[in-house]
Amino acid sequence: ISFTEALQHFQSAELSASRGKVRAPGRRGILAALLRCLRGPPRLRPQLRGEQELALAMAQCALDDSERVHMRILQTIYRQLTRSRLGCPRYGAHWEELGFQGRTVSSPLPGEIPKIHPNLPWNLPIPSQLPEPLPNFPFCIMSVNITRIVIQALQEERLSRECNRRQQVIGVLNDLYAAAFLRLSRLWEEQHGTVTDASFFLKELELSTKKKPRQLLKSLEAYLSR
Repeated sequence: ISFTEALQHFQSAELSASRGKVRAPGRRGILAALLRCLRGPPRLRPQLRGEQELALAMAQCALDDSERVHMRILQTIYRQLTRSRLGCPRYGAHWEELGFQGRTVSSPLPGEIPKIHPNLPWNLPIPSQLPEPLPNFPFCIMSVNITRIVIQALQEERLSRECNRRQQVIGVLNDLYAAAFLRLSRLWEEQHGTVTDASFFLKELELSTKKKPRQLLKSLEAYLSR
């Protein structure tokens, strides 16, 4: 399934319930607005609010085995990650091999409500020259956490400046996810990371994503241009 096709699906009535759960930034008083102008990030432009709402609603959408598009997305993710032309069973050890904690993709983290995870590499440009796989790297667990960080940054309007500059929201989210993952892989390799270091790396990524998103994006641009 293509990203465009999947996105069209999520723009349908399926997200009506999820849209009601979206927590948009609250209204601010005059003093708060003044402080924001002086030292805070800009507000997201009104014409981009609909796309922001869609992205946040997608993050609230539960994985549904009975939904054909959801299952097609899982199959595409599997083929992209493994470079296989074949599909895979819905349940099985192959999901553990990709870094999920269990034999099903619906349980990426203990106790976490399963969500559709829009940023896994099915919708990202994959460079022709990929770095060598890192040993003992919990790919999917870290992937889910990076999506959480990026969504939080959007929700807190940390990405408004970049979204306004590029006149898009979901494209910025996807690129920032890829940039954060690139940063993670470099940290993991340079510091010989293990699973026990995951929380430390995630804290560093959260700080970089929320405080210096443009710097992360420039690093990704340099990597993709090589």
